[in-house]
Amino acid sequence: MIRTWEARGRMVVADRVPRVMGIVNVTPDSFSDGGRAETLDDAVEQGVRLVHEGAAILDIGGESSRPGSEPVSLEEELRRVVPVVEALATRVDVPISVDTTKAEVARQALQAGAAIVNDISALGSDPELTRVVVEAGAGVVLMHMQGVPRTMQADPRYNDVVGEVLEFLERRIAWAEAIGIPRARIAIDPGIGFGKTVEHNLLILRNIDRFANLGCVVLIGTSRKGVLGVLTGRPVGERGAATVASSLAAGVGGASVVRVHDVAPMVDAIKVWTAIRGWDEVR
Repeated sequence: MIRTWEARGRMVVADRVPRVMGIVNVTPDSFSDGGRAETLDDAVEQGVRLVHEGAAILDIGGESSRPGSEPVSLEEELRRVVPVVEALATRVDVPISVDTTKAEVARQALQAGAAIVNDISALGSDPELTRVVVEAGAGVVLMHMQGVPRTMQADPRYNDVVGEVLEFLERRIAWAEAIGIPRARIAIDPGIGFGKTVEHNLLILRNIDRFANLGCVVLIGTSRKGVLGVLTGRPVGERGAATVASSLAAGVGGASVVRVHDVAPMVDAIKVWTAIRGWDEVR
């Protein structure tokens, strides 16, 4: 099982314990915490706090990808994201990821100190983004999504969701390698909640090991998502325990990175799990 992910000369993951990616949304319309980081200082303070709580990676996003969301302009996304990346790069010692589909946002964020590009379109939206990743030596997240955020949850259908998502990610990995991104710099994300029903999401989470067998680090993001609301009946702000449970299950299944809003309880859960297993990576 692959647990090594390289990004601009840094090794992000290197053992059996999943690492926590902390989310910093600088969007007013994020499904779970829109408007929380209203200023640059708010966003930087949040990022620093998440690292103190144990985040091994920070993921900065300036465009909401919640179901039904509309895209934002390049200028607005740059305004939201780049100053936050630049400020955090001088304050934290963990790799910074930029959650974007736009080449220019990625380029400027990487120049500001980011090391990873997290692209929900798996480098399929902006043709220039691939070149930016290659030239920067950046790590990349290739995610599966059926449709686009505005319509993806309207009526998602698959004949075999696990098989079809696996096939898509396998094709994107091969394509990325062919154009100059080594497998060691690629993470894959099957896209929980991105064009998938509750049952689709559960089938993916039951088969994380099959995704790990593709030979790349597996990243899973269930944090506060709709599937957890359906399963628990709780609103977005009360899905913390469900997030920890689903993320820990993904880690047991083979995920190397879990992407969450609430870092401290996730880190605590991993520490307890690690201690129970008798491993040495308690952190």
